Amino acid sequence: MNAATELKLSPSGASDMAHIVLTFDNNKHASALYGQFDENLARVEQQLGVDIRSKGNQLSIKGNPIAAEQTRRALDYLYELAQKGVELTGSEVDGAVRMAVAADDQLTLPTLEKKGRMAAAQIATRKRTIYARTPNQDAYMRALDRAELVFGIGPAGTGKTYLAVAHAAMLLERGLVERIILSRPAVEAGERLGFLPGDMKDKVDPYMQPLYDALNDFLPGKQLAKLMTAGVIEIAPLAFMRGRTLAHSAVILDEAQNTTAMQMKMFLTRLGENARMIVTGDPTQIDLPPNTKSGLVEALHVLEGVPGIVTVRFEDKDVVRHPLVAEIVRAYDRYGSGGRNEGRV
Repeated sequence: MNAATELKLSPSGASDMAHIVLTFDNNKHASALYGQFDENLARVEQQLGVDIRSKGNQLSIKGNPIAAEQTRRALDYLYELAQKGVELTGSEVDGAVRMAVAADDQLTLPTLEKKGRMAAAQIATRKRTIYARTPNQDAYMRALDRAELVFGIGPAGTGKTYLAVAHAAMLLERGLVERIILSRPAVEAGERLGFLPGDMKDKVDPYMQPLYDALNDFLPGKQLAKLMTAGVIEIAPLAFMRGRTLAHSAVILDEAQNTTAMQMKMFLTRLGENARMIVTGDPTQIDLPPNTKSGLVEALHVLEGVPGIVTVRFEDKDVVRHPLVAEIVRAYDRYGSGGRNEGRV
């Protein structure tokens, strides 16, 4: 793809409006980039406040210099995804815009010189490849690559659990670990697995369904069933982890805000040779009994600054599940800091 850039200046000589022209070398990929009835272009226009006009395989972008350059980066990146066969959904477009706005390669005025391409972190399995859609997702995915213990902290819908499962599936496929161990505290009003019908798998399954759903996205169904039967993918209730050493494994603890301080210490000290441990949770959604300290909240304080441990904190702007989810998170945050009476409507 070739891009020609023209900068228009106001009479005073200050930059007033940029005009960037992008020319794509493949009509099929350009069509995928534009979307049906140019819906992807309209989505970018709305978010960045620019004017985008298409004519065949050529796009004209007009707007203030910063927004125009952000648009160029976003469209350039989306075109590269189209070349790789990625379906450009609304979520992919939104993610590209978020990444373009946050990218370090800011334009250099007055020449609009490009300092580099946008490159988002990715996790690739045989079934699916996913790309970071926010800067914090990018940081999280890169942390998963380099650190043996990673905490992913933040609100619902930010992808912290989904990306953890994707990374674990990738490690297993590449032979970098021998098994995947999934754990989650079974908390409704305390751990009461014994009151549920069936064997241990039946009791735990309702709590583990989000992890199963994620695994199904990255591993073929028959292979997943075979791996679970063979114990290569193991569901391990947190309450039964004591005394184990988790070596050569990718270990995920989800909903960690519902661990007690003792459970969290016990879990973290299971880390064995050639293992990767990922702990995810949302400290604003603690379901523990009153006056019970969250093990996740305590661990974040105790382990702060310990070498080899990386904590990535997601925010409401990282929510990728649905635009309304971000608004719901913000509304609850405002309500939580508004000095209301607990338990009263």
